[in-house]
Amino acid sequence: MSKRKRARRMDRPSPASRPPNAMIVANDTRAGVSAFTFGDPEPVNSRATMLDMLECWHNQRWYEPPISLEGLSRSFRASPHHSSAIILKRNMLASSLDPTPQLSRRAFAGMVQDYLVLGNAYVQEVRNRLGQLLRLDHALAKFTRRGLEPGQFWWVPGFRNEVAFEPGTVHQIMAPDINQEIYGLPEYLSALQSALLNENATLFRRRYFENGSHAGYILYATGAFADGDVDAMREALKRSKGPGNFRNLFVHAPDGKESGIRILPIAEVGAKDEFLGIKNTTRDDVLAAHRVPPQLLGIVPANAGGFGDVTKATDAFFELEIAPLQTVFLELNEALGRNVVRFRERPRPAA
Repeated sequence: MSKRKRARRMDRPSPASRPPNAMIVANDTRAGVSAFTFGDPEPVNSRATMLDMLECWHNQRWYEPPISLEGLSRSFRASPHHSSAIILKRNMLASSLDPTPQLSRRAFAGMVQDYLVLGNAYVQEVRNRLGQLLRLDHALAKFTRRGLEPGQFWWVPGFRNEVAFEPGTVHQIMAPDINQEIYGLPEYLSALQSALLNENATLFRRRYFENGSHAGYILYATGAFADGDVDAMREALKRSKGPGNFRNLFVHAPDGKESGIRILPIAEVGAKDEFLGIKNTTRDDVLAAHRVPPQLLGIVPANAGGFGDVTKATDAFFELEIAPLQTVFLELNEALGRNVVRFRERPRPAA
């Protein structure tokens, strides 16, 4: 046998010839500890980044959003900190509005909530017969689509129920996106997985208590029991299930040995999923994405020092978050050519 054939036979199989999820030996020492890796490495930036290179596709009438608006709407109430941070911003912006005859506080609050949840806000002009502006109505961003023609928008509440708005009567406010300029995307997308994980942890713990897994154990009996004692224990355990469980069970074994009856818990092993750690970590991620101080959301501090002065935190939050959001909605004045959006000047805190 030639050296070339011998070397080819001793080579390891190439990664392309391995079946998926194969067990690959990392070191074959024949004696001692062997390490294994399961499957081939999966890159983080693979199929997910393909969406960043696609434009918003259209159906010859309107553009479809780059992300599911239905999914964003459902995730709004996934985490209490996620929804509470958005509601806090909405309420602070609505309270700072100086209503005008054309724009009510209710319509403005709806626009703000759409902008914070979906990244887009739409307002529709309502005109009189002379073409003069009467008022501005809030158009739900979840069902509003941007048309192919400039200034054209569509109302799409369901299949075959679409209606075209009158051209030039709908105005869009969008959060900027780095991949396209047709629709806006919300700022909290980087923390959306944390909000969903927070919801999953809560739902898992609820199911854990509802299905009675917290009472699971193995009754291991090796002692000597009289006739009928085992059947009596079995019947007593059956009666402890269902409503009114957590009952105490008395067992008397006169000739039994020490450790003849043992209870081996089996459900606690699966229940140790770091519930509090998951909740706290995901909460911090969501608050970091929304940039909301924890004391403004009613979070109880874990340390004795607390979170600091809530008044100073409110002032800083208003200056860094609410004031920039006010400038976003002032764009409507430029689009309409008149001051329909006005905000009251916030009193300065006393020195």
